[in-house]
Amino acid sequence: MTEFLQALRTQRWDDHRYYHHSRINQSLHLLSALSFLCAYGLLFEDPALAALLAWGVSMSSRQAGHFFFEPKGYDEVNQATHEHKEAIKVGYNLRRKVFLMSAWAAMPLLLWLQPSLWGWIEPATDFNGYWHDVGLAWLALGVTGLLMRTVHLFHLYDVQTGLVWMCKILTDPFHDVLLYWKAPLYLLKGELIDPMHHARRT
Repeated sequence: MTEFLQALRTQRWDDHRYYHHSRINQSLHLLSALSFLCAYGLLFEDPALAALLAWGVSMSSRQAGHFFFEPKGYDEVNQATHEHKEAIKVGYNLRRKVFLMSAWAAMPLLLWLQPSLWGWIEPATDFNGYWHDVGLAWLALGVTGLLMRTVHLFHLYDVQTGLVWMCKILTDPFHDVLLYWKAPLYLLKGELIDPMHHARRT
């Protein structure tokens, strides 16, 4: 257990120092984390609504931070190129995220064109039913994406690395609130980039 927790701390630290320099990205992660926590609360009461919130607000804001606001140039703090960081990323790098978010965006269109998914589900009869089906499809996509990358990490590294990453992803909302709750305050002061004094190499 000690080794597992140390590996979890390492993955969390690498994720923060490599991929969260932008204060806008950090602030969007705070919004994402709070939304995810609400979605967690809804999960056992209304899974479809939980997934609509998780993907519609949490994931879209989180990934917008990475795609549009996080610097892509040379990382002076960690002395690493963007390409190097993308190559060594344990979880979903930007290329993999493009595929994941494309699948997310395609789900509503697919259910609009094929409400029964070729006979696999009972087709929705109204607009509320349609969005209920979209929510369940997004929930299935989230679970599938989590499990597929976890198993992939089993093969790339080892079982512990995959399980640590899965644990990190599931608990990130709690950790991100603690880590980034001050980010909007820094933005109000005009600080767009975290100087990352705590992460700089000596």
